[in-house]
Amino acid sequence: MPNRNVLYLVIGALGVITGMLGYNLYQAKKQPEGLQINVGPDGVKIQNK
Repeated sequence: MPNRNVLYLVIGALGVITGMLGYNLYQAKKQPEGLQINVGPDGVKIQNK
C-alpha cells in the first residue's frame, strides 16, 4: 500500500524538521548575552545581543 509508505515518509520528515528546529532553538538560547565581536573575511562585526 503506497499510501501507508507516504504517510510514514511524511511523519519521518516532520520528526526530522522538529528535531532540527529544537536544536537550533537550543543553540540560540545557549549563546551568551552581551557584546559579540567577530573578526572574519568580511571585516570586524560588533553585535549587541
